[in-house]
Amino acid sequence: MMDQYMICEDGLENVVENGRITGFAIHARLPYYRGLGLSMIEDVSISIDGEPMPRDAIRVELHGRSWSLAEMETCYDDRWNFGEKARLVVRCPGGLKPGEYRVDLAERLRISYLPFVPTTRAGRMLRIAR
Repeated sequence: MMDQYMICEDGLENVVENGRITGFAIHARLPYYRGLGLSMIEDVSISIDGEPMPRDAIRVELHGRSWSLAEMETCYDDRWNFGEKARLVVRCPGGLKPGEYRVDLAERLRISYLPFVPTTRAGRMLRIAR
């Protein structure tokens, strides 16, 4: 239902640190009708043109803070709110070359009242200018 809003249209960019491109980022939302504590986000996976990115290369940025996916497992003092854009950063030296890419995103969420852990997937073509 909310999967069409997971990947933000304006959200593909290279990440520059100290004048060097250290990776790329996409902007994303939760595919759920309410916010969740970060420890309830079981997993986030990203693929670019069908190539999966390593789990340990992904970081989630929200509210001026940054977490690896492993760190989020024990983060009980922050949450990703409904409709809020997070910046998902992938460490990838050199980033992405200018052009259009197929971005696929999967988010696995632990919902307290569900007896299973749903994974929601979305894909979208995005362009990176530089």
